[in-house]
Amino acid sequence: MAAYEVRELVSDMVDLHDALGGGPAVWVGHDWGSAVAWSMASHHATRCRGVANLCVPDFARGFALPNLVPLVDRHVYPMERYPVGQWDYWLFYREHFAQASRDFEADVAATLALVYRTAPERKPGEPAFTADIRARKGWFGAAGRPPAMPLDQVLLGQDDFDAIVKAFAATGFAGADAWYMNDAANIAYAADAPNFGRLTLPALFIHATNDTVCDTMQSRLAEPMREDCERLSEVTLEGGHEIMLEAPGTVNEAIARWLTSAALV
Repeated sequence: MAAYEVRELVSDMVDLHDALGGGPAVWVGHDWGSAVAWSMASHHATRCRGVANLCVPDFARGFALPNLVPLVDRHVYPMERYPVGQWDYWLFYREHFAQASRDFEADVAATLALVYRTAPERKPGEPAFTADIRARKGWFGAAGRPPAMPLDQVLLGQDDFDAIVKAFAATGFAGADAWYMNDAANIAYAADAPNFGRLTLPALFIHATNDTVCDTMQSRLAEPMREDCERLSEVTLEGGHEIMLEAPGTVNEAIARWLTSAALV
C-alpha cells in the first residue's frame, strides 16, 4: 500500500523529470494525478513553472478524507444518512479492499465501460452514486460484478479501450484502489511542504459542471485551494469527471489560453 502514498508517487515524478533533463516545467494532472501535480508544485517549486489541474483542487493539508468531509454539501448529503457524503466509496475501499478489487476484476471490460462514460447533465440536489457504496455492500451490490454495457466511444475509441482493458486484466485493480489507503501518510507528507504548502506560482484549475463526486460547483470543495494558491486562475467547462476525454479540444484551449495569460509560453 505504501507504494501508492503521494510522497512515493511524487518521488517517481522527480526521477522521471530528472531523466528528461530536469528543467522547470508546467505540470498537468487529473483526479489523483492532480494530487501528485499539486504536490510537485508545493514540494518542488524549482521544478515548476506552473501547475494546471482538472477536477481535484489543491489541498495544502493533503488530499485525504479527513480534509474532504468538512466540505461536503450537507443539503445534498444529510449527516445521518451520508456521514462522509459522496466520499463513501473511499471508506468502502478501506473497509473491504479485497472485495472492491475482486468485484472490479470479475469483468474488467464491463468495469471500464462503466467508468468511462459521458456524464449526464447534473440534477441539482441529486446525490452522487458513490454516496452509498457501503450501504449497497459494494459498487455492484449483491451481483458482485459490473453490468454489461456497450463502450461509450465519445470518451475512448476501441483501440484505446482495448489497451486499457488489457493492462488492467494483467495488473488487476489493487494498485488503483490502493491510492485511497494512505490518508495519514498523505497528510503527514503535505505537512512537510515549505510555506505550509501555499503556492505562489501560476496555477490553473478546471471545473467540470457535471462532476458529482469532485463537486467543485455546488459544494465548498474548492475553497481551500482559493486560500492557498496566490496566482490562481479558474475555468468552468461543461462536462463530467472525465472532462479531458469528453471535451479534449475545449480543455486544451483553456490550458493554452492560461499558458499565454500567465506568460508561460
